[in-house]
Amino acid sequence: MLNVQKNKIEQSELEKNMIFVGTIYDTFEALEETLGKLKLERPLFLTYIAKQAFAEEVFKQAEADDNQIYLSQKHANTPQPTVQ
Repeated sequence: MLNVQKNKIEQSELEKNMIFVGTIYDTFEALEETLGKLKLERPLFLTYIAKQAFAEEVFKQAEADDNQIYLSQKHANTPQPTVQ
């Protein structure tokens, strides 16, 4: 019973984190779009690099943390959330 509650808390925290990561990524996308429309090349390039570094770090952390629900054996055969 305690394990079930712990898994629900971890899943809830994971869902919140995924929403937060998605929001940050969406913000990078919107900023890139705006900078592109304004033809601000250098800030656009820097934003692109920052977005790539952010995505790489998110995936690196997800792979490194084998305690996360989406990387556990129990959930290995279920559809996984992705960061776009």
